[in-house]
Amino acid sequence: MADSKNNSAETEPRDGANVDKIRDILFGSQMRDYEKRFSRLEERLTKAQDTLREDMKKRFDSLEGFVQQEVESLGQRLKNERAERTEALKELTREVRDLGKGLEKKLGQIEEQVAAGQSDLRARLLEQSKTLSREISDLHKEISAALDNEVQTLRSDKTDREALADLFTEMALRLKNELELPGK
Repeated sequence: MADSKNNSAETEPRDGANVDKIRDILFGSQMRDYEKRFSRLEERLTKAQDTLREDMKKRFDSLEGFVQQEVESLGQRLKNERAERTEALKELTREVRDLGKGLEKKLGQIEEQVAAGQSDLRARLLEQSKTLSREISDLHKEISAALDNEVQTLRSDKTDREALADLFTEMALRLKNELELPGK
């Protein structure tokens, strides 16, 4: 049995070698041709892959540089815009402050004008009041004098009630003969 095992082990490698020889005879030239083609294809694919890899690396580097530039540019524009807006805000603040001061000054002037106008109006009213008071006083004096004059005229021209009453009393007494005349 041991011999049979050795024989089969020896025949198998020989059979395998024989199969390889047969295969080489039948397909050898074609296989070598295919191997050359596969080698050239593999080389071309490797070169294409390397070229593609380099191209992609260049493009990614270029893109990365571009993105970095754009980010820096945007950052700079943002800084500039922020600085401009800050400056504009400061300028607006100054303008508002100046306008406020101008408005306060104008209001002060208007208040002074109003106060001066009120003072002038009060002075005019006082003067007019004094003038009216003098006129009223003068008219009162005139009317009083005219009234006194009329009363005097009435007294001198006309009899007053007392004198008239005395006259009637005297007449009544004379009519009754009760009046005694002095000096008879």
